[in-house]
Amino acid sequence: MITEMAMIIPKMLSDSVFGIVFLLLSSSFFMQGAHANIGVNYGTVANDLPPPAQVAHFLLESTTINRIRLFDANPDIIKAFAHTGIAVTITVPNDFIPQLTKLSNAQDWVRTNVEPYVPATNIVRILVGNEVLSTANKLLIGSLVTSMQMLHTALVDTSLDRRIKVSTPHSLGILSSSTPPSSGKFRQGYDVHVLKPLLSFHRETGSPFLVNPYPFFGFSEDTLDYALFRPNSGVVDENTKLVYMNMLDGQLDAVYSAMKVLGFTDIEIVIAETGWPSMGDSTQVSVNTKTAAEYNSNLIRHVSSGAGTPLMPKRTFETYIFALFNENLKPGPLCERNFGLFRPDMTPVYDAGILRPTARSSIPVDPVPVPSSVTPPTSPASMSPPNGKQWCLPKAGADPDALQRNIDYICGLGLDCRPIQEDGACFLPNTVRAHAAYAMNAYYQAMGRNDYDCDFKETGAVTTLDPSYGKCTYHG
Repeated sequence: MITEMAMIIPKMLSDSVFGIVFLLLSSSFFMQGAHANIGVNYGTVANDLPPPAQVAHFLLESTTINRIRLFDANPDIIKAFAHTGIAVTITVPNDFIPQLTKLSNAQDWVRTNVEPYVPATNIVRILVGNEVLSTANKLLIGSLVTSMQMLHTALVDTSLDRRIKVSTPHSLGILSSSTPPSSGKFRQGYDVHVLKPLLSFHRETGSPFLVNPYPFFGFSEDTLDYALFRPNSGVVDENTKLVYMNMLDGQLDAVYSAMKVLGFTDIEIVIAETGWPSMGDSTQVSVNTKTAAEYNSNLIRHVSSGAGTPLMPKRTFETYIFALFNENLKPGPLCERNFGLFRPDMTPVYDAGILRPTARSSIPVDPVPVPSSVTPPTSPASMSPPNGKQWCLPKAGADPDALQRNIDYICGLGLDCRPIQEDGACFLPNTVRAHAAYAMNAYYQAMGRNDYDCDFKETGAVTTLDPSYGKCTYHG
């Protein structure tokens, strides 16, 4: 956090050696970094999870995750994410859907579960149930679209409809055909009577269509490479002659084709759930930390690349990984309790590429699906990385008062600290450690990247891992 005095930038930068530094660095400080809408499903079917406030702090400080999806509207969790900027999706439980067909009940639900928390908590979406069509419950299915409409009306009444959108997630069981992808169709009966009015609602309100594609549940030993985004010979769609290089693209395009049959190709598709377990029963193939890490890291890279799919090229996909934590009370086979990216003590099960550099030291070199105690490695500042780039960051456990002194000193010199001021690209997370990281690196780069320029009375360390995130770019 920047003190008022340190935030003052000298008017005549050219009178100082740092004026030249400012001119050289300022353009790169404001470059837009790669921005991917990667979220996690925050499930709570467990009796050993950390307090929500601790989780919110951890996600903000230690990961690049910028959105979460809740399976309910837990007020403690919603409040915990206030002032974090993290986008929050809340959910109406399936059994409550019929009650929301009455506008007064929908208004009450918004009044209780939404209005008290916005705008402090960045609630962006309300999901009405989860995989409702797969329940085969006629009452729930028949109430779904009307409940969504009533909730949207309640949001309009409170002028929240532009901020918060209404949707519902679907399993791929809504498809009667998915192979090849161009033949994708919705199940007869659901297509015209439920999904067509549902898609019309999405078009009218500007809300997305949510699906839960899981290559994990569709792969075999022969298609493992295809499911994990590994190099493979590809699969040709005989109708379009398009070649598919991974299973997820095929699943998404099957949904797109089904939407096209009903005349809806202009609606955004969001991946509400997808993931891979890190542990399973002995009879399950390729269920371990290595394949889980491979799937999720390749998934993030693919959906963020802008490549899109064969039928939806040049797109990115908002994606929610399942799940944030291993959940020890979930029923079913062992794998159902081991989809988490993190253990309940918030140590990573494996590295999926969502940890900030300062948090990666807690990952075992050869991860195993049990908690382990490891010593964070010392950053090899004297070794030159392959691309020649290095950054300076605060050491783990550095005293916040010492880090604040670093900020005051660096910003007082005249280096550009605007990115960590309010409304700056690097202002969030608004913590001493995060602001110190940016300032210390700016000084380190400006002074020539000497090891001693990252010492800061033994509070800094050099890393070869780029700490940039979202629109916040660290010069390296």
